[in-house]
Amino acid sequence: MDRLTRHQLKQDEFRDTLEQFEDYFKLHYKEILNVTIIVVVVVGLAVGLKFYTDRQEGQANADLGAALQTFRTYVGQPTPGAMELGGPFFPTAQDKYQKALEQFQAIVDKYKMIPRPKAVEIARYQAGVCQAFLDDHAAAIQTLQQASQGRDQEIASLAKFALAGELGKTGKVQDAAKLYQELVDHPTLSVPKASALLALADAYRASQPAQARQIYERMEKEFASNAAVSQAVKQQMASLAQ
Repeated sequence: MDRLTRHQLKQDEFRDTLEQFEDYFKLHYKEILNVTIIVVVVVGLAVGLKFYTDRQEGQANADLGAALQTFRTYVGQPTPGAMELGGPFFPTAQDKYQKALEQFQAIVDKYKMIPRPKAVEIARYQAGVCQAFLDDHAAAIQTLQQASQGRDQEIASLAKFALAGELGKTGKVQDAAKLYQELVDHPTLSVPKASALLALADAYRASQPAQARQIYERMEKEFASNAAVSQAVKQQMASLAQ
């Protein structure tokens, strides 16, 4: 009897709870419906945005691949065998870099979504490199400055390294040295410390050979166990003005 009573009580509690929920739903069904719609819309937007982002990322990577292929294309008159393989050829390096620049810049202009695909950061850096090869140093400096501020540290380091080179070419040795020093203090896989130090010494070679020698001597001690770096330092020191 007690068992039956407890069972009936549970049934009564469940029925009361269900009735309370039904009453609450009747009173608040509009609010519940609105919240449900909002959740569905938000989830739908998130899924749609993820699909759109992935699609944009894939397309940007494909565009970047085509531009990089142009950047690496053979320059000169192709041999008969090479012509049979197909693919683009450029009579001069200037023609090649101009075409590649157009493709890289098109990627930068095309993908405005935030955050931008990584391919856009690479394309901006490569556009600056093309401008440098085309001797448009003012444009290269502007483009590489923008690329050096990107969120990807590896690409930003490459851009900063190239930017320092352009500044050095235009006579802004101290500005170039400052950037190289930043790369020395904050090395990355794309621009290791040894590369930044060698570039820093090279920036001083013509105007301040004594400063360059100090850097080489520092590198001799710091990278004594690295055969490749040690050999490069010895070669640079041998050709350095006294």
